[in-house]
Amino acid sequence: MLLPAHAVGACRDREIGVEDSGTYGWRTVRDRYAWKYDTREKMGVLSFSDVKITALSADAALVVGRWRLERKTDKPHGRFSLIFRRTAAGWRIVHDHTSAAEP
Repeated sequence: MLLPAHAVGACRDREIGVEDSGTYGWRTVRDRYAWKYDTREKMGVLSFSDVKITALSADAALVVGRWRLERKTDKPHGRFSLIFRRTAAGWRIVHDHTSAAEP
């Protein structure tokens, strides 16, 4: 699955917690992302592989897998785990833990 890295935010819950940075709340997550990836070149193209979805209940799921960012200058990659919750607006990420592999 390939998508522009900035598109990932579309399914985030307002109360999201991002463990690798200790960031909480969608606005804070979005602002940190905009600061860190302020150009298209820095954003690159994000892809996911080895994605496994485990239902935790009728309204919650755990998603784990690998991510890779394709940019002109580098190709960072790593693993992620996400907890999704079904809301009235659809499935939303409520918890994100992403780690990068050593370069």
